[in-house]
Amino acid sequence: MHYKVVVFGVKDTSENIIEFIRQELCPVDLIITIAPKVLEHNQVSGFKGLRHFTDDYGIPVFEADSYFLNDDRTKKFISENTFDLGIVMGWQRLVPKEVLDAFKAGVYGFHGNCGYLPFGRGRSPLNWSIILGDSRFNLNLFRYDEHADSPNVFATEMFQINEHDDIRSAQYKNMICSKNLIRKLVTTYMEKGEIPIRTDSKDYDSWYNKRTAADGKIDFKDRTRNIYNLIRGVAAPFPGAFCYADKEDDEHKVIIWEAHPFDEMMDFSGYAPGEIIDVFDNKPIVRTVDGSIRIDRYESEVTLTSKMLLI
Repeated sequence: MHYKVVVFGVKDTSENIIEFIRQELCPVDLIITIAPKVLEHNQVSGFKGLRHFTDDYGIPVFEADSYFLNDDRTKKFISENTFDLGIVMGWQRLVPKEVLDAFKAGVYGFHGNCGYLPFGRGRSPLNWSIILGDSRFNLNLFRYDEHADSPNVFATEMFQINEHDDIRSAQYKNMICSKNLIRKLVTTYMEKGEIPIRTDSKDYDSWYNKRTAADGKIDFKDRTRNIYNLIRGVAAPFPGAFCYADKEDDEHKVIIWEAHPFDEMMDFSGYAPGEIIDVFDNKPIVRTVDGSIRIDRYESEVTLTSKMLLI
């Protein structure tokens, strides 16, 4: 079987892109995703099953038995079929060379940072950009090779990360730019039959490290802006920033989904960093090293009250 346009994805953002391509650009001939059992050994924030596209629109969906696409069933499927253009959205693993080589026009995906590839390669770049306080995100649509985030750039778009964005609103901006870039990619391929790329980057190599749920632990001895950036950088659909109320165990865990800087001028020296100064409308005001932060939305078995210490 020959598949002209193939989308790789495992998330709700993948679903959104498939709908966009199908409705506005061209038919999607195949979707490659992962079988639900793969979630037992892989954390996939924002996972969304995609098999419904077969029932809804008759689009074939292949569910790989490995997130790395190296299981025997996937290898067999790739070797027995032919492919033209691959588009990746929401796939947080390398695609093996054997899979890449099977696509006549190549496999293309996204990576971004505040600079230009190969600067900022690696994991969770949008989360990291918010956590580090970056004010812009340079999104690249690039051709995959066997290495991570190589500067094989087809096109780029840039968007702002402002002080009001959290990871979800930044994803919205990312999706708008992604659609613009995919439109350009598909149009170029359909009209010219080939896709030009640039490989002449003059930027230096740097990497974002892998993030896990444990990296969302809040240190209230830190500066307010760093705490705020962490909370918004790992908000839903990611696991969330967290701390503990008075006692460090699961029953006292507090997941903070939304917060904002409160005040940096008031004298809070009578409170320890992490201590709840007061609570208004169920929104605790917490001392930080250089001011205070207001917790707007949290999840816990414990109700947060004045004088409680968040650790």
